Amino acid sequence: MKHLERQLSLLDVFCVATGAMISSGIFILPGLAFAKAGPAVILSYILAALICIPTLFSQAELTTAMPKAGGDYFYIMRGFGPLLGTVAGFSSWFALSFKGAFALLGMGAFLSMFSPLPLHIVALILCVFFVIINLLGVKFAGKFQVYLVIWLLAILVIYIIFGVQRVNVSNFNPFFAKGYASVFATASFVFISYGGLTKVASLAEEVHDPGRNLPLGMFLSLAVTTIIYALAVFVTIGIMNPEILKSTLTPISDASAILGGSVFKILVSVAAFFAFISTANAAIMSASRYPLSMSRDKILPELFQKVHRRFNTPHVSIILTGVFMITVIAFLRLESLVKVASSILIILYILANFSVILFRESRIQSYRPKFISPMYPVIQITGILAGLFLLIEMGSFIIFLTLIILGLEIFWYGVYSKKHTSRDSALIYLLERLVAQDKGLVSDNLLTELKDIVIKRDDIIEDKIHKVIDNSIVLDINDPLLMESFFAFVSHKLSVQLNINENILNDKFLEREKASSTLLAPRLAIPHIIVEGENIFQLVIVRSAPGVIFPEDKLAHMVFVIVASDDLRNLHLKMLAAIAQITQNKDFDQNWMSAKNIDELRNLVLLAERKRSH
Repeated sequence: MKHLERQLSLLDVFCVATGAMISSGIFILPGLAFAKAGPAVILSYILAALICIPTLFSQAELTTAMPKAGGDYFYIMRGFGPLLGTVAGFSSWFALSFKGAFALLGMGAFLSMFSPLPLHIVALILCVFFVIINLLGVKFAGKFQVYLVIWLLAILVIYIIFGVQRVNVSNFNPFFAKGYASVFATASFVFISYGGLTKVASLAEEVHDPGRNLPLGMFLSLAVTTIIYALAVFVTIGIMNPEILKSTLTPISDASAILGGSVFKILVSVAAFFAFISTANAAIMSASRYPLSMSRDKILPELFQKVHRRFNTPHVSIILTGVFMITVIAFLRLESLVKVASSILIILYILANFSVILFRESRIQSYRPKFISPMYPVIQITGILAGLFLLIEMGSFIIFLTLIILGLEIFWYGVYSKKHTSRDSALIYLLERLVAQDKGLVSDNLLTELKDIVIKRDDIIEDKIHKVIDNSIVLDINDPLLMESFFAFVSHKLSVQLNINENILNDKFLEREKASSTLLAPRLAIPHIIVEGENIFQLVIVRSAPGVIFPEDKLAHMVFVIVASDDLRNLHLKMLAAIAQITQNKDFDQNWMSAKNIDELRNLVLLAERKRSH
């Protein structure tokens, strides 16, 4: 399986996330939202942004722990298993594709004023254009997105600066014209304005330094977009006649005509066009990564995980996404579908917050996010409750349509995915820890996958020490042992591995201990011996919860046994130094004792911070 290259910078992340948000949320919705809440609609936009924050924290943690193509699908799959993983993958793909198709129709509406072609034909041509751009490479598509978003923000800033000087304060009186409750109801209505924020997570595998650039890019995007929304709506309310504003679908363009006549209206209309372009481009970039990731997990056929040799893009997934968007544009009415897409996104937000709780409580040692969500679990519970509030505000008909789509996704799982995929999940690990206490419930697949993700994410050098640890013998002893019994036990294990008489090994361990104790620190012992022969090196990692009893009744809960031939003495010394560094890592003792099995013990040592050499 070919991996995607990390080519997207912090600026690219910011622009993809921002471009996915700023379109209909500012150029179409303000008038309709004003009719619902009056001047207090400004608070509705801010409240909707605040509701996004818990999920933003959760997604930042999850994507920095698992920066893989597919974003929320990938970690929901690893958190809940294949059933909800299938639902999450299709749901994210559908929601983004619907929103992208809606943006293309918005662009088509602008262009059809200057073209004899029908609106839908223009939108179809634009869809093909953006598919081609994305096929040429994510870096090319990302740079294209940067230019679009910079121009868009520049024009909106100009609109705000000139508009603030013309604001009529009397337009804001009374501020709560529709009552206090309308602010909350309208927040649900404008929530779709922020729907694209976290979708950049689907590009995580292609982001350079994802531990830094993903959360920082998403937070900056939300902050900038919220400020732009609030100020632009403030200016629009302050300039326009309230009665006209209630009924217009082009509020920013109409207000710009008041500010600077037809020339400025054309300039702002160009900004709106850029906004729809950036949303459509971001939608194809993000949505196309879901079939890729689902194919890797065998939820979809292998065909969709192919990566183009020259452009390094998932060309089959991009083409599939383009074909699906073309179908939506040509045959479906989008008004209700956009609302359904928003309700699906809210469900995914709820699952994202639940996923953080699952991974934290399962205590999987290989789950190592670069960004840690603060105020856990209050933030996650708040995000779940906020999502449920927004779903209720959607109305029963939209929820009914959403359930139909979810039912079709579950049907696909039953007829195809269930037969082809089998995967451990954090949910199973959590149940094992809390209820079953049966170590046979799960395999080490998830632990190994998370370990490999961390190695790739952090560019961990797989030096000789790394390889020795990866091939080490790991033992988890649940009964107290005297030092002599422990050495006899380990010698027996090593004799089979190294084809050396166990009595010889045991005698060497005892002689080494008589020369000087290998209990080097509280709870830590590193027995190490030199044996005859060449190219012999073996590490044994041992956890003893009750403790190995050394002289003077001192206990060792962490024991690292090293056996080496004389020709590898240099590696022997490096291993001693590495173990010293590893065991001094923050919370190492606590994580050591809480590791659930030998795979977690090995990964804890393998991924610990230490000085590495090429």
